[in-house]
Amino acid sequence: MDYLLALLLAFQDEVSQTQLLKPKYLAHVVPKDMSIQTKKKRFLYLVVPPTQNVHKKLMQRYKRVAQDIKNARITEEIASLKKEYGATSDEDLLARLKPHPISITLAQAAMESSWATSRFFNEANNIFGMWSTDPKQERIAAGQQREGNVTIWLRKFDTIDDSIKAYYDLISKAKAYAKLRKLRLETNDPFIITQGLDKYSEIGQAYIDEINSVIRHNNFTKYDKE
Repeated sequence: MDYLLALLLAFQDEVSQTQLLKPKYLAHVVPKDMSIQTKKKRFLYLVVPPTQNVHKKLMQRYKRVAQDIKNARITEEIASLKKEYGATSDEDLLARLKPHPISITLAQAAMESSWATSRFFNEANNIFGMWSTDPKQERIAAGQQREGNVTIWLRKFDTIDDSIKAYYDLISKAKAYAKLRKLRLETNDPFIITQGLDKYSEIGQAYIDEINSVIRHNNFTKYDKE
């Protein structure tokens, strides 16, 4: 009831109680002319819990595997994970399995989804705008095409949790984020780790600077301590 009361108060001037009480309403309908404060409250309500849930599960797996490696226990899980993530050593596997701080994930989610108001988020639970090149995946067409009139497709996820897990998997597997994986194994400081996002966007360092600014301005580091 505390969550519901807080949301009713936050949205009382923009949506009716009847609308707000509908299942999944907030995740798929964006009230018109929302203030930035309301957008942020909606974003936090929708995105923080699933991010914490995914991060917790990934961290539990990382700690379990790290302990097995420390104790020189050769398990089927380690062998399977090395194959799945393409890890070349125990250290490489740990770098791939350790999830980076929640603050970074929230900042990227906010930027990539325009605070959970993008069409891709509201129609496909795709909070990071992740592309799809596999016609067997559930996906939706983007509103633009590449040269040669090639349609851009974006993945469609059943839940926000699935989207966040896919994002962590991308960071853990793609060659472009090897630097980030190395940094997050060495430190938990989000402002150091974000230096590994230089290839996430074409604008490079400017993207990193903006991510760090979003983290600071919204005090997202508080979620790293919970």
